[in-house]
Amino acid sequence: MTSAVKVRKVGTDKPPTRASKFLQNRWAGLAGLLIALLAPFVNASPYALSVMTSAAVFVMLAAGLNIVVGYCGLLDLGYVAFFAVGAYTSGVLATRFDLPLPVTVPFVIVVTVIAGIVIGAPTLRLRSDYLAIVTLGFGEIIRITANNLDVTGGPSGIYGIPHLTESPVVFYYLTVVVVSLAVVGAARLGRSRLGRAWRFVREDEDAAEAMGVNTYRVKLAAYIAGAVWGGLAGVLFAAHLSAISPTSFTFLQSALVLMAVVLGGMGSIPGVVVGAVVISLLPEILRDLADYRFFLFGVLLIVVMLLRPQGLWPARSREVS
Repeated sequence: MTSAVKVRKVGTDKPPTRASKFLQNRWAGLAGLLIALLAPFVNASPYALSVMTSAAVFVMLAAGLNIVVGYCGLLDLGYVAFFAVGAYTSGVLATRFDLPLPVTVPFVIVVTVIAGIVIGAPTLRLRSDYLAIVTLGFGEIIRITANNLDVTGGPSGIYGIPHLTESPVVFYYLTVVVVSLAVVGAARLGRSRLGRAWRFVREDEDAAEAMGVNTYRVKLAAYIAGAVWGGLAGVLFAAHLSAISPTSFTFLQSALVLMAVVLGGMGSIPGVVVGAVVISLLPEILRDLADYRFFLFGVLLIVVMLLRPQGLWPARSREVS
């Protein structure tokens, strides 16, 4: 009788289940979405809407890079290349062929998939630092190519890209909806069979290959998925600013997106969203400090990484979420 009672007591001290963790993330996601939807009611000035829209686009970029870096463990320092490919493809089709921006989306997906294959196929056989250096080189190649082609407008870029809507509020809500779907899609990918394969490759590529995982194809799939996410973010970026130029796609942009993924917690979708919001909004919050804002921004990032080296919202052990 006593042993039975002891068994019952032990049975009640179960760790949180996978379902409870999923529910926690889902409620956190719904809370974040609610905050994003209510934000225009707090401050609906054109400047505030522009900043919030840019932050939403940045969240989508971070979610895409998280597939590559967080899920699969591939250090990509040239992720902005896909951002540029998506923005320029949409911009060229909209301005030179008079296509509505929504019609350009299928073309952007096709072009970014091709770009992912062309860039990823020869480079993903490399590992660690070598892969990072090569992806950095490809990112610069895309930017320099756009800077020298007539079809992309050269150094001046492309202007007069049509807006999806004339109302900044409507465009903000449209961006929030698209980004939310992209974040949910990235989360579902992380919990899929392919997502588990990415996790195995990230933890130990040699062991994954020994267990029968085609690591090259798995890594290429992560790279292509990340490319599509980055390309679609480029469409939103072009529609938001109605003008793009090579200066928008420098290495600094790639570094900031990678910083958002690391700061939030690699492999953690809620963490990546939080990290992207912090990286995109904190410099604007510190704008009143003028020349000192980027110094203070850097100091705050260093402090956070010292106190929370695993990220603001790290992925739980043995889980990609």
